[in-house]
Amino acid sequence: MSHKGKNYRAARAKIDPAKRYTLEEGIGLLKEVAKARFPETVEVAIRLGVDPTKADQMVRGTVKLPHGTGKKVRILVFAKGEKEEEAKKAGADHVGADSLISKIRDENWLDFDLAIATPDMMGAVGKLGKILGPKGLMPNPKSGTVTFDVGKTVNEFKGGRVEFRVDKAGNVHVPVGKINFEPQQLKENILSLMEMVNSVKPATSKGIYLKGVSLSSTMSPGVRILTSTLARGV
Repeated sequence: MSHKGKNYRAARAKIDPAKRYTLEEGIGLLKEVAKARFPETVEVAIRLGVDPTKADQMVRGTVKLPHGTGKKVRILVFAKGEKEEEAKKAGADHVGADSLISKIRDENWLDFDLAIATPDMMGAVGKLGKILGPKGLMPNPKSGTVTFDVGKTVNEFKGGRVEFRVDKAGNVHVPVGKINFEPQQLKENILSLMEMVNSVKPATSKGIYLKGVSLSSTMSPGVRILTSTLARGV
């Protein structure tokens, strides 16, 4: 069993692992136990009642968090010509075509958090699948990262849009802000995420869709949340 630090053990003593807290209680607990000397990232973990091995039960999408994530997102855009200039003007960190593809392929360079591509670039970008795919960096139309509207897309992701995708175990992990956000800001970000995850429930998913939700910060244990409190007006 890995050694846990004093702050983690203190937090564990305050969080009942068997209890499900309301969303507001959970946020309050995280803020109470956060002791790191840096603004910890707050993450939501969602356990879904889907079978991700089936293509028709894959859950993925994007959501605009009203208060952003508090993190600077490094965006790469695969584009040529006018779209390359459009991406640069919008503030993309890396923009290009063949030279970027070669750098990723030959040097395994992955110094970015999100990749966007224009549709005409996907034939070449698709060859990077074995590198970008496992890292969750492959542009995809379902997540809105394959588009000719690169300027708008860069602005949206810089402004707080995040991508989510169910993993092989049926879980979704999404950063929703920093621990130094106001409680109401964290709450609004989390509710926006939950609304979007619920809206993309696969038609073929049977039984309970939302099986469990927990909150955690970078250095804290998870806090289990009552799913009945994850709707606006509750």
